[in-house]
Amino acid sequence: MDTGPEKAKSVLVIYYSFSNQTAKLVHHLRKGFKEAGIEVDTLKLIPKKKLSFPLHSVARTISMMLRTFFRQRVRIRSVDKEKITKADMVVLAGPTWSYNPSGPVLDFLDRYSDLLEGKKVLPVISCRKYWRSHYRYLKKKIDSCRGKCLVPVVFTHKVKEPWSTIGTFMTIAGINPRHHSLTRKYYPRYGHNQAQLAEMEERARGIARSLT
Repeated sequence: MDTGPEKAKSVLVIYYSFSNQTAKLVHHLRKGFKEAGIEVDTLKLIPKKKLSFPLHSVARTISMMLRTFFRQRVRIRSVDKEKITKADMVVLAGPTWSYNPSGPVLDFLDRYSDLLEGKKVLPVISCRKYWRSHYRYLKKKIDSCRGKCLVPVVFTHKVKEPWSTIGTFMTIAGINPRHHSLTRKYYPRYGHNQAQLAEMEERARGIARSLT
């Protein structure tokens, strides 16, 4: 008996973006999913107290790094639970802060991880280099609520160390690395390049094929 066309698979992208790098990845992720016929929706995590980028202060940047190293949560506004329960798969995207998931993502997991039970969860991580501790913590939280944490999609900033750390710190503190001769030479840009954004689209199409 013909039951009609199969319902399209749906993906919910839950994300937080501090400096717009994760937001760029999410934009191209959505584009790749849609081109492959996947229904995709987004849920942006919004802190109750706005976090401004850049911080325009070396002292505030150091303070933020210390707080995030110890996984201090950043309280977020309430989210639409129905979006999460209706999705066939969840993408959880965000930056790495001092080796850990960002404060808003941590708060989301504390308050809403039970909604991920039985769902495939794909971490998408934007970082300088050090993402493994971030992923291990996500996996632990997702496994604890009986979700299925998939192998992460990771995009790093394409600058060698120690210049990646130095340039990122300067950028967050509101100091433009291109205004200084030494950092301008070794730190040409902050964040992800166009090739990485195109790769995100292609990988989304590959993930979509595995869903359908």
